[in-house]
Amino acid sequence: MDDTKEIMPSRLTGLTQAVVENAIERAFRVWSDVTPLTFERVFEEEGDIVLSFHRRDHGDLYPFDGSKDHFAHAFLPGPGLGGNVHYDLDQTWTDSSENFNLFYVTAHELGHALGLTHSKDEEALMFPNYTWDNKDFVLNQDDINRIQALYGPSQNPMQLTGATLDPCNSGLTFDAITTYRGEVIFLKDRFLIRVISFLPEPLINEMDLIWPNLPGKFDAAYEPSVVDELRFFKGSKVWAVQEQNVLEGFPMDIHSYFGFPSNVTHIDAAVCEEETGKTYFFVDHMYWRYDENTRSMDPGYPRLIAEDFPGINDKVDDVFQKEGNFYFFHQSIQHRFNLQTRKIEDSGDFSTWFNC
Repeated sequence: MDDTKEIMPSRLTGLTQAVVENAIERAFRVWSDVTPLTFERVFEEEGDIVLSFHRRDHGDLYPFDGSKDHFAHAFLPGPGLGGNVHYDLDQTWTDSSENFNLFYVTAHELGHALGLTHSKDEEALMFPNYTWDNKDFVLNQDDINRIQALYGPSQNPMQLTGATLDPCNSGLTFDAITTYRGEVIFLKDRFLIRVISFLPEPLINEMDLIWPNLPGKFDAAYEPSVVDELRFFKGSKVWAVQEQNVLEGFPMDIHSYFGFPSNVTHIDAAVCEEETGKTYFFVDHMYWRYDENTRSMDPGYPRLIAEDFPGINDKVDDVFQKEGNFYFFHQSIQHRFNLQTRKIEDSGDFSTWFNC
């Protein structure tokens, strides 16, 4: 299925034509961004996907009744009504978190129109309950996996409007690198590159779309193994994030939160050792070790990086753990440090993560 066409509704009470068209265009883009599908609006012919607004009985055996329980439905791909989306015109449709958000409902119903059934993942767009509560939207990995199982991944997964970031640029360096739920995430300016094991190419996202309340261009980031969070560092501040939400009370000062001395003004790199729950903070040529379970600094620190991590003699720009190794980065070079043997086992260019 290379092309899918749609006919837009001409009028909708309560929303301007421009708002309606923008909401529906964004909803289509949710699915075209992660698949090879393209969508074209047509006027002179009936499209494969027709969006229309109705009241009560409208001839498809699924009449609307004006209740909040049945406000839209869609049909799986096929002849006749297949692929079409119907909305209840008696509902209040909005471009906000009140009542029914037209963009969010359309994106969900288009999932059905493209062949998806409901998801069991409560965070997924295709979960059967309406859960929209804000304007910031990121497609859940479960939705991505299921739609790509039908159509395959995007043929241009690294393209963004206005983006020129090339992961295979040999001169590229990163602001921070971390893991999150099995992914490796490389952060650069306002972009993040996601390396996902089951995808052949990395995905590039704009940070504002995923974490709109973070400042960006961080010094360091890490995933603590004892809680489902990400922590980001910029100067002497730390932000803690769950999913797309900054936790209440953050940002906080690294001195009060972690117990750093006042002369530590930034963090170069950070990584939590999965097996022990110990977090290593690298600052210049020294490092501190923090116990995530007791939420306190271990005694006897800071220590010299070069003494405890033989061969890591340069400043640590970034670090993360994958399996039994720490990956240390200095500029564009990475060192794979085996935590059991306490030796560097391999060195090379970071571009190996991007299949360059």
